Amino acid sequence: MSRGHRQLASVAARGLLGAGAARIAYSVLTRRPPGGQRPWSRTNHRGEPVTLLEGPAVAAGAVAAVLVRGLRSRPGAVIALAGAGAAAFGTYDDLAGSGARRGLRGHLGALLHGEVTTGAVKLGGIGATGLVSAALAGGQPADVVINAGLIAGGANLLNLFDLRPGRAIKVGAASGALIAAGGGAGEVAAPLGAALALLPDDLGERAMLGDAGANALGAMLGAAAAGALSRPARLALLAGIAALTGASEVVSFTKVIERTPPLRWLDMLGRRPARSPGMTVTSPRRDPGLAAIATARSEKNKDRTDQ
Repeated sequence: MSRGHRQLASVAARGLLGAGAARIAYSVLTRRPPGGQRPWSRTNHRGEPVTLLEGPAVAAGAVAAVLVRGLRSRPGAVIALAGAGAAAFGTYDDLAGSGARRGLRGHLGALLHGEVTTGAVKLGGIGATGLVSAALAGGQPADVVINAGLIAGGANLLNLFDLRPGRAIKVGAASGALIAAGGGAGEVAAPLGAALALLPDDLGERAMLGDAGANALGAMLGAAAAGALSRPARLALLAGIAALTGASEVVSFTKVIERTPPLRWLDMLGRRPARSPGMTVTSPRRDPGLAAIATARSEKNKDRTDQ
């Protein structure tokens, strides 16, 4: 077997390992949800119930696969640490957040007035995790700063796309493809494998990534970029992340996507038809008990509604 074939086989093995681990984690979590179903139930943009357990399953599967395939490698440790830290703080915001404040401006504005929101705690925690992960990766001080920005910025940005079924995973897959083209195929294989394994449940509107999954996937992709791309490429990527994050404070990504035919087509690919005026959409395989729980809960910041 040639070197190229061995590398391809290694990448495929990492992706399959991530996918298998995520499916196992999801099966275990949905059968025995920590604390019961109630804390994990949310209402999506249709007003229908979904579970947040997809997020912890993706994070757990991706981190486990990275550790198994690269336990002794520094890049593997960096990606695993970034993903685990982002998942932990994302889960905290998922379960404890009120949704009263949204976006960087909302959380930082509240902080300036002495109010510490769960979102602010999450932002600080993911920022600290990104810095520790970047320091572990090594390099010059400038590289540490750039890499920390990629990890924390990637975690935050991907979470901004988790507003419609499958959108965040599709954006993550596109980002991962670019990183793979830059030489990071091995690094992105496990996170993308884990996310894509649960894409059918996301598109089917049975589950969603939530903060835990979107933050973890974005952080791991950022860590993969930090270890695979050149400094100019990382600077360009960081500038793009900063620009999109800033844009999210003044425009709705959902509205931009809906007004742009190619983006709308990609966004709707694999999804249930959009609800039209007067149309009643019946969702398959809904659990009446879960629906009642979701209806009874107040809306939180991870409902799939526009920003």
